[in-house]
Amino acid sequence: MYRHQRHIYDMTRKFYLLGRDELIATLDPPAGGSVLEVGCGTGRNLIKMAQTYPAARFYGLDISHEMLVTARASIARAGLAERITLAQADATTFDPQALFGRPQFDRVAISYALSMIPPWHDVLRHAAQTVAPGGVLLVVDFGDQAGLPPAFKRVLDRWLALFHVTPRLTLARDVAALGDELQMKASSRPRFRGYAIEARMERPA
Repeated sequence: MYRHQRHIYDMTRKFYLLGRDELIATLDPPAGGSVLEVGCGTGRNLIKMAQTYPAARFYGLDISHEMLVTARASIARAGLAERITLAQADATTFDPQALFGRPQFDRVAISYALSMIPPWHDVLRHAAQTVAPGGVLLVVDFGDQAGLPPAFKRVLDRWLALFHVTPRLTLARDVAALGDELQMKASSRPRFRGYAIEARMERPA
């Protein structure tokens, strides 16, 4: 699907993937720390992360070869190829040690990817398991639009369906349950009147 879309992906998505920059602003990795983005797509977020936090090291994975071709080119143009490492992998089963030479990360981010992956619970669990002690998993994705007009929700749902995107309406509940299971502090909150949802899971140091 992204063989051609990747060329205009960032230009079109910037208008409705709300909350991505807020996620980056709260990332706050420690100096010399490591950050993984699951479902990194075109590399747009990784570039902004690396520019915002010059003392950290960044990693990204995506299942789409075509998206990674675009990501690598964009990262090279930004002069960040030495600080951002990419790999093609399935978000439900990736081995961080084999891909990146490290088992865990200080920060793990998932931005508008869970709504595109059918086995999204597996992605969420696997991402949480790669968070290092004292680290954080941050998620932003489409919410339930509870505070928005019903007509807007109907139009948005139809539009998202064209791109095989499904808002995960139980994300807050499932993050809380996973946090209890993995002994991580979990929280979530709706944003933009429910247009988006942010979730956070913190592993004790």
